[in-house]
Amino acid sequence: MSFPLLTACLLAPLLAALIIIFLPKDESKLHKIVAVIGTFVSLAISLYVFFAYDKSIGGIQFVERINWIKDLGVTYYMGVDGLSLPMLLLTNLIGFTAVFASWNIPNRTKEFFILLLVLIAGVMGTFITQDLFIFLLFYEVVVIPIYIMVIIWGSSKRVTKEYAGMKLTIYLLIGSAFLLAAVIATFVKATQITGTPDMSFQALAQVNFPEQFQIWMFLLMLIGFGSLLSMFPFHSWSPDGYAGAPTAVSMIHAGVLKKIGGYGLIRFAVYVMPAGAAYWSPLIAVLGVAGCAYAAMGALAQKDLKYIVGYSSVSHMGYVLLGVAALSVVGVNGAVANMFAHGVMAALFFSMIGFIYERTHTRNVSDLGGLARQMPKLAVGFMMAAMASLGLPGLVSFIPEFTIFVGSFERFGLLAVVAIAGIIITALYVLRAGANTLFGTPREKYNHLKDLKGVEMVPLVVLGAVLVIGGLMPSLLFDMVDSGVAPIMSHINEYLPTAVQIGGKY
Repeated sequence: MSFPLLTACLLAPLLAALIIIFLPKDESKLHKIVAVIGTFVSLAISLYVFFAYDKSIGGIQFVERINWIKDLGVTYYMGVDGLSLPMLLLTNLIGFTAVFASWNIPNRTKEFFILLLVLIAGVMGTFITQDLFIFLLFYEVVVIPIYIMVIIWGSSKRVTKEYAGMKLTIYLLIGSAFLLAAVIATFVKATQITGTPDMSFQALAQVNFPEQFQIWMFLLMLIGFGSLLSMFPFHSWSPDGYAGAPTAVSMIHAGVLKKIGGYGLIRFAVYVMPAGAAYWSPLIAVLGVAGCAYAAMGALAQKDLKYIVGYSSVSHMGYVLLGVAALSVVGVNGAVANMFAHGVMAALFFSMIGFIYERTHTRNVSDLGGLARQMPKLAVGFMMAAMASLGLPGLVSFIPEFTIFVGSFERFGLLAVVAIAGIIITALYVLRAGANTLFGTPREKYNHLKDLKGVEMVPLVVLGAVLVIGGLMPSLLFDMVDSGVAPIMSHINEYLPTAVQIGGKY
């Protein structure tokens, strides 16, 4: 039996959390070192798996499978493909850098890093499991540490951190309730049809569900996953959640937690319910474009840096929905690649904003100005994230967004044009935020500020490098994504009614 790499990757942060439990509470430096080691091990394993994956073969690789609950057909089924591997790597890139972004946490470091490591493991588990039941377990595990971390270590001036944490949690639980109903109904129906209980995604995708059943189940899944993805109109929790959360949670939340919604929508809803996906795809496209435009206008009206990036993230997830709605290899490839690109960009953005807040004790753009003079390294990180947000060629976001527009234009025409116009608004709020925060007349009260130094440079170096490498060598990401998306789209073509042509118009 080969070494269980995926289980080791999953357990590394959990083992680190367990070690921290037994450390003295006043040993904050030791807590951080253990957290760094745990997240680094997971990052190293995910990098190895990413580059060792055989794209020419494709399919689920690095499989680990053990029967668990026989009557429900539940197995400890771990495996990765071209769809889940970018998300696994993204989780561990952000998890590793989030530890360094939290280096200056002033109090209760023991509890903070325990919860952070559990959160990272929970998110990671949703991407590497191939069993629907275990996916749902990890999804529910993620909600608990986020709520606790927001209400204890969060900060927000517009709303209280307690309000932000409760609003975030309620929205996620409402979404999971719709998802749970769809999971139970899908499992029961599949067992009735096949006579054999099996909760794996692959087995469920082979079940020939009735078309009407697929349509209604897909709608439940769309609401469930869409709430997590901050799909319009289920998005209002997202900016408040970002603003109220500590820096590390904002990084993970925007970087990878949202991506569980997009990943689940493709892996479960589209893959298992292809007729439902075809039926509701025009609605998904409309909601995606509405989210792009509405959230971009919302970001334009914000003064708080976290709210600007929060609304920006909602807008970017609208592009993801538009790519998924295209139901073509090109569109879905763009959606998955854009989830990775946005995750890196948003994590870097929030880490830089966190450092600004630590030093100035404000995130209000009107209170800032000229910070590039005192903190040139931080300014580089801020502007790299800003340029990636508006899709600057040469950075990782450009090709995914371009691919989404190409794939969606084939299906939806005018809607894609409206979405493209959203880039103009994105440029306005991103450039204005950068100009008013970093440039202009320096303020004397900030002359004492210190630039990034030591471990604070890690988020900038790691995430900044990924932004550039992904932009200059997009094939590293797209070849991997295509190897996972193409089989799913092929499966959809096989199960869709003949009247529906993927890649063309209805």
